[in-house]
Amino acid sequence: MTEKFNKLTTEERYIILEKGTELPFSGVYNEHFAKGVYHCKQCDAPLYRSESKFSSHCGWPSFDDEIEGSVTRVLDADGRRIEILCANCGGHLGHVFEGERYTEKNTRHCVNSLSMRFRQSD
Repeated sequence: MTEKFNKLTTEERYIILEKGTELPFSGVYNEHFAKGVYHCKQCDAPLYRSESKFSSHCGWPSFDDEIEGSVTRVLDADGRRIEILCANCGGHLGHVFEGERYTEKNTRHCVNSLSMRFRQSD
């Protein structure tokens, strides 16, 4: 059985499939703070709730917690950082950093806006 994924633009394929990074401060969700859920752009799996989003001023959307079971962590090809992937489809989201003390959870998921789709809730 073949899974059906959403059609991606050239830029989205670069980020999600080729593990690219969008330019800092360029993403639509960088300073976006509406109430809702962020989903994987490729497979629509829910990834992050808006309550876990915070402003880190790093240039990319930042979250201090993921929806349980939604994100997989793997050692990045550079051997120094931890890459985060959608646990459902394996699409590249960004990187996770710990110990920076931005929030009480002491975790920052640095996520490419192009890896996500936001669904607002009331």
